[in-house]
Amino acid sequence: MTTRIIALFNLKPGVSAADYEAWAKSKDIPTVNGLKSVDRFEVFKSAGLLGSDAKPPYAYIEIIDVNDMEMFGGEVGTETMQKIASEFQAMADDLSFILTDKLG
Repeated sequence: MTTRIIALFNLKPGVSAADYEAWAKSKDIPTVNGLKSVDRFEVFKSAGLLGSDAKPPYAYIEIIDVNDMEMFGGEVGTETMQKIASEFQAMADDLSFILTDKLG
């Protein structure tokens, strides 16, 4: 059974969107998509709130479809993934990882 993890976050003060997005495209996305426990990893930039001119509460959303949570835990503990996680945490602020179960 696939577990979908949804991460919501903003960027820390001083981190530019261009720098984060270049890092995400060159390092984060290919590395996480290379994990055997991950079926799909995507990163989205918030474009707005439906029916409102208000600023979205989060600038970025990550969706990680994990096919084996136990294996994922092991893969996240590797030196390569620890480096990616450290780089990510240096840029991300207001970070929430939400585990989900699909209804129906």
